[in-house]
Amino acid sequence: MTAQGNGAFAEFEKMCNPVMDSQRVIAGDKWRIGVITNSLLRFEWSESGVFEDKPTQVVVNRNIDDDVTINVTERDGLLIIDTGELYVTYNKQPFSKEGLSVVVKHLTTSQFNTWHYGDDAPGNLRGTRRTLDTINGRADLEEGILSIDGWSILDDSRSNVVSYEGASPKAAFGEDNINAGGWRIASRDHEETDFYFLGYAHNYKQAMRDFFKLTGPQPLLPRWSLGNWWSRYFAYKQDEYLQLHDRFKKEGIPFTTAVIDMDWHITDIEEKYGYGWTGYTWNTELFPDHVQLLSDLADRGLKTTLNVHPRDGVRGYEKPYKELAQKVGIDPATDEAVEFDPTNPAFVDGYFDMHHELEDEGVDFWWLDWQQGGVTRQPGLDPLWLLNHVHYIDSARNGKWPLTFSRYAGPGSHRYPVGFSGDSIVSWESLQFQPEFTARASNIGFGWWSHDIGGHMMGYRDDELEVRWYQYGAFSPINRLHSSNSPFTSKEPWNFRPEVRSAMVEALQLRHRFIPYLYTMNYRAHNEGEPLVQPMYWSDPENEAAYRVPQEFWFGTQLVMAPITTPSDKNVARAKADVWLPAGEWFDFFSGRHYVAGSNGRSLEAWRKLNRQPVFARSGAIVPLAQLGEGEAINSVANPQALEVVLFPATDGATNEFTLVEDNGQFNDARQGKNARTRFTWNGSALTISAVEGDAEAVPAQRTWTLTVRGVDDLGEAALSGARVVAYNYDAEDMSASYVLEAVATDTDVHVEIAGVKPAENPVAEDTRKMLLGTQIAYNMKDAVYQVALSGDIAELAAIGAKRFDYEYGLHGNSQEHSVGLRIPSAIESAVKEIMLRS
Repeated sequence: MTAQGNGAFAEFEKMCNPVMDSQRVIAGDKWRIGVITNSLLRFEWSESGVFEDKPTQVVVNRNIDDDVTINVTERDGLLIIDTGELYVTYNKQPFSKEGLSVVVKHLTTSQFNTWHYGDDAPGNLRGTRRTLDTINGRADLEEGILSIDGWSILDDSRSNVVSYEGASPKAAFGEDNINAGGWRIASRDHEETDFYFLGYAHNYKQAMRDFFKLTGPQPLLPRWSLGNWWSRYFAYKQDEYLQLHDRFKKEGIPFTTAVIDMDWHITDIEEKYGYGWTGYTWNTELFPDHVQLLSDLADRGLKTTLNVHPRDGVRGYEKPYKELAQKVGIDPATDEAVEFDPTNPAFVDGYFDMHHELEDEGVDFWWLDWQQGGVTRQPGLDPLWLLNHVHYIDSARNGKWPLTFSRYAGPGSHRYPVGFSGDSIVSWESLQFQPEFTARASNIGFGWWSHDIGGHMMGYRDDELEVRWYQYGAFSPINRLHSSNSPFTSKEPWNFRPEVRSAMVEALQLRHRFIPYLYTMNYRAHNEGEPLVQPMYWSDPENEAAYRVPQEFWFGTQLVMAPITTPSDKNVARAKADVWLPAGEWFDFFSGRHYVAGSNGRSLEAWRKLNRQPVFARSGAIVPLAQLGEGEAINSVANPQALEVVLFPATDGATNEFTLVEDNGQFNDARQGKNARTRFTWNGSALTISAVEGDAEAVPAQRTWTLTVRGVDDLGEAALSGARVVAYNYDAEDMSASYVLEAVATDTDVHVEIAGVKPAENPVAEDTRKMLLGTQIAYNMKDAVYQVALSGDIAELAAIGAKRFDYEYGLHGNSQEHSVGLRIPSAIESAVKEIMLRS
């Protein structure tokens, strides 16, 4: 067999442009400085005078198509380079703190905007790390590209180099790493210092866009990967596993991806072969007909991945052992293990043949569970990076959409999605760190993390924790439920009490409905260098408050999410998240409640009951959602025939646009730009859904549009003109007016006017009453707080918060006074304050 990956090869070749433009290079005998952009410089020192012009594991393109300014002068023995953004002084000697410095010129908010060679990076906003295995709570993160001091360093000195001439990954290695076929990874043939200085000040988005140009873009993910993934470390039996997914369908719970952990292969092996962690032979006792299993899962609308731990190679009991042993020169009769050695071309050849045979039976992609360090026989070559790189390219064989599922292996790993963050502990501490961990990963371009949603192992049972984790998962890059093989940790919603179960199902259904929005953001990430999840300071870098909410993040272009990661307060019977809203007007995505943030933004505590989480839509937001299929169609990720478009009042009168991007599901077509684009334009009174542009055949010929305007009073059916309304509904609880339009052709424009759209007055008194119903406090406290809400006097809220309350009770028919002098709990005061100050 020959490994194939033509689509991914072409993508890799397309991004490679490694030789710097000589007009942008200032050089001496042993040093070289490349001006890649006015804010991005490459510094090299080589004692041999030989410099690296090949792509590396990290950097593939050193020619960014930006105009540059290069003013070079010499004074007092110093070379001075001024790009307009950066001011470099260099003594033309081996790099030293005294001899090389760069000033980020247009940054006045940091006293550390001058960098000297070797400086630490105290202002670095951090990136990500290889894994969260064994971590319960916070963990140290590696450096990212962004810094409050305006500069960062990307050191590429130790990277292997990549030669690419169109061969397969199986041809990547040969004698002395030379292969006439053309594609290889090799240690550098000379030593040099080779690093990049990124000095973008606080222009964070531009810094990341140029980082992606330097290292390659985030690839497009297949549409199905953005739905819900079911995963559990458990010895399922074949019928049992299918019955589980049938029950999910029956319960109306959509899944798109079936993850089968290590028990798919034989794990109970003879002692002489070692440990059963690694395997490539199906366990026929659990899966008597695995080919039929994979076919049955595909019929249910599921893609399947299998877990593999490659460390121990292939041993004598394995089905593919004989053939692979012969390929690497081992006599199969000896029963000698075939060592995992990715620097051996014969092993790599057989390794991929082994995987291809399993793929031909129906495996869609691989979970590469490498945990055993970063050493191979080739200096500087991390086996994890190699597995990610080679598997990703190979996964595109036969025209398939490439995908891997593995751990992070350093800068540049964003080219090989999806990331697996490791075995999480079941605890509030784990949940509390995951949102920040995910958002900060975007600072190194790693935008597609997949976490063990709900927690994998150890820890404790806490139903509220599970709900909040599910809710966060629905707004994560990849939503993969996971748990251990304990009989008590499985995450099926029906294992939880009714209100918990209901909230879990709502979260999973919402995630599936979000696929059209997520897929559009997938294209944005690939084409524009903007990950789905972004820290708040990316958009507001000069606002100090944006840095104080590390758990909060932008979720695409229209929404901000602040996940709840702490238990409910027992007094208020709700849980809170600390929120900062950027300047402007906002709406609760679910309830439509209106929030106003001043020019410096607005900080608040957002209190939510069990089935809600704090998600905010900006004024004029447009959010397309799929309508859930029914029965056998529940798992469908096809471009939907019925879509709901959730709209929010445009309080400033500005026009917002959102372009929905879809395709035909073919990787090569999508990569080459053959997609369907439907543009929505909304100004708070008029909505235009433009005729589909591009590949019109990729979308249904007709669509039924449901237009939901949230955060408004009852508009009435007659408020909409320009299209025939076949159904109208007003949900007073969520202040949502919904219009179902008659199905229309997708190749025609739809233009409607909706009269009377303006933010509804927040129902302060009623929201306070409903909140107080469930609070666990004295009734006279409730009465006092409610009277404040009725009055609208926010100053009085603080006054009664300082007051002590006594209460009376009767005991066995005898009147007895009992003065306790309690104050209203601070959580009650905070929750009511949010309600009263929403707008």
